[in-house]
Amino acid sequence: MSEEKSLNFIEEIVEEDLSANKHGGRVLTRFPPEPNGYLHIGHAKSICLNFGLAQKYNGKTNLRFDDTNPVKEDVEYVDSIKEDVKWLGFEWAQELYASDYFDKLYDFAVELIKKGLAYVDDSTAEEIAKQKGTPTEPGTPNEYRSRSAEENLQLFADMKAGKYPDGAKVLRAKVDLAAPNMQLRDPLMYRIKHAHHHRTGDKWCIYPMYDFAHGQSDAIEEITHSLCTLEFVPHRPLYDWFIEQLNIFPSRQYEFARLNMNYTVMSKRKLLQLVNENYVDGWDDPRMPTISGLRRRGYTPAAIREFCDRIGVAKRENIIDVGLLEFCIREDLNKTAWRRMAVLDPIKMIITSYPEGQTETMHGENNPEVEGGEGGRDMPFSRELWIEREDFMEEPPKKFFRLGVGLMVRLKNAYIVCCDDFKKDVNGNVTEIYCTHFPETKSGDDTSGIHVKGTIHWVSVPHAQTVEVRLYDRLFKVEDVSGEEGDFKDYINPDSLHVIPNAYIEQDLANAEMGRGYQFIRKGYFTLDKNSTPEKPVFNRTVTLKDGWVRK
Repeated sequence: MSEEKSLNFIEEIVEEDLSANKHGGRVLTRFPPEPNGYLHIGHAKSICLNFGLAQKYNGKTNLRFDDTNPVKEDVEYVDSIKEDVKWLGFEWAQELYASDYFDKLYDFAVELIKKGLAYVDDSTAEEIAKQKGTPTEPGTPNEYRSRSAEENLQLFADMKAGKYPDGAKVLRAKVDLAAPNMQLRDPLMYRIKHAHHHRTGDKWCIYPMYDFAHGQSDAIEEITHSLCTLEFVPHRPLYDWFIEQLNIFPSRQYEFARLNMNYTVMSKRKLLQLVNENYVDGWDDPRMPTISGLRRRGYTPAAIREFCDRIGVAKRENIIDVGLLEFCIREDLNKTAWRRMAVLDPIKMIITSYPEGQTETMHGENNPEVEGGEGGRDMPFSRELWIEREDFMEEPPKKFFRLGVGLMVRLKNAYIVCCDDFKKDVNGNVTEIYCTHFPETKSGDDTSGIHVKGTIHWVSVPHAQTVEVRLYDRLFKVEDVSGEEGDFKDYINPDSLHVIPNAYIEQDLANAEMGRGYQFIRKGYFTLDKNSTPEKPVFNRTVTLKDGWVRK
């Protein structure tokens, strides 16, 4: 009997709420990204949690963009986020925006002003920070905190009307300047920003702060379970305070550990820096931890969902080994990727015993891991073949089961050959090797009784297509980038991308499909890059066949 997977702590909360018929027995979550960058693998965890929870308990999930900062937001980011969520396999109930609620949020702020719970402050950001005190010393009230409700209402209306420049005034909640929790020391609710908004245009020149917009948006939508990462734990009392003072739907926030992964960075600010300073080829560079970067590299939605399921939902911060993500994509591609032959570092083999000008058709399976092999493909075989340079040695050591003078090897899906000789150029580099084949050793019809220990792949020279191959590796050369001193960019792995301008692929790969995974036999898993052309296909390495970093 298989063990049933235990519930994570959020699922336990949901099941308790459902059994108590809280919120009428319904589940409504939301995924609330800020459209100021592309989503990364950490967001994928949040997406899988929010949408997965709703799916499990027959609920729904809203996609709500936290578009409260017009200076950093862009429609490009909105579109990319929607594409990523759909690609991961999820559908949202409603597409919403915090900007949908700007009028309502303004009314909420006016209500708090009327109750004497919010005031307009003329202090500078530096003065406000100083007046808040320290974790061990209470804050000190300024002269603006005692303004009357009438004066605050007029000043707030003037702020909305655009009568003041950026930074001249802010609206603050009047909570508790002596609170042990610094978030409660009269936090900012609104700031002045004369900036064009991607949805509301120039209607507004004041914009709500995240802590004010977030909880109220949840309440307006009647979100039953508002899931946030651990850094928002100290924000929850303020979230609850606003809801209580406004007497609105009591949406409840629950916090879980964000995803931290080694050999990369998850900070949007740092990722944007990598893009803007051309350390990478855009947000979807296959070395980036972005969902679009992983997609371009050849990762599948199933592998990412499996990864998010395996790391689980915890209450403590930890660092996940990127090797687990690589394991998940290997497991998925092993079952789905079609096998093909490609030679990345070519050397020519000439089979002297094979008739010149003759072409023979060999057959290979698409995927031997699947029953029936998912069909197969035909491969032309000829007298001249490309093989990998590493499959030949002038002076092979003992237990080298590939090619050297006098050694025999099987050509995958073809014949056994024996190496007879080789030729070098003036620089001492081997340029050609000469072999003899045994006609009675053809794969699937071998009557020779000859046994060899090695099998190598090949591509027929007259039928080969030239392609560019990009070998991607980890973007950083240290495990914990944030734990290192100095500029994080100093730790970029100089070997994170190796371009092979001229590799050779078997004929069938010329028809490679965008988005499909291919295993280049013995070399790794690859996928067609978006910048490929029929004249010059480009293949990205998704992941190696084995974890080479373990050995390193």
